[in-house]
Amino acid sequence: MAKVQITELAIRDAHQSLHATRMTTADMLPICDKLDKVGYKYIEGWGGATYDSCIRFLNEDPWDRLRKLHAALPNNKIMMLLRAQNLLGYKHYADDVVEKFVATAAKNGIGCFRIFDACNDPRNMECA
Repeated sequence: MAKVQITELAIRDAHQSLHATRMTTADMLPICDKLDKVGYKYIEGWGGATYDSCIRFLNEDPWDRLRKLHAALPNNKIMMLLRAQNLLGYKHYADDVVEKFVATAAKNGIGCFRIFDACNDPRNMECA
């Protein structure tokens, strides 16, 4: 029988949907020890509006958040929601920017990229 694997979204999507992505890194870290022991396939903790919110509203470094989450979740792969060619912004970026961003995110702790395009255009997902 196939094993069911679960992805946890609480530290990215829950507060994005409920609290306009205003949960601080300090708010997230205390629960990470418990999340890390559950046995999730992935824990989605970065991407979507989190990057923008860290900078614009929380006065946090989003890369520092990623590194702290990665350290706090040693038994899990962190997944991120990536807006294809838009990365985490609101416009298209050149292929070299996308490639460098993805490589840097992986180096800093992302173990899985969940990629989507708001226009459902697969061409925008090819480089990402």
